[in-house]
Amino acid sequence: MDWTAEAEARLKEIPFFVRPAARKKIEKFAQDQGLSQITESVYEAAKKQFG
Repeated sequence: MDWTAEAEARLKEIPFFVRPAARKKIEKFAQDQGLSQITESVYEAAKKQFG
């Protein structure tokens, strides 16, 4: 899954010990939406859905 630089930067705001799980959830969210790239807006949408 391709991540934009902005989305990667936002991912780094998440504590390192939960970051791998968060990355997987966000990527699954994007795949379920039929997307192939994680942008900042996709990141935000996933974050809203997962709380």
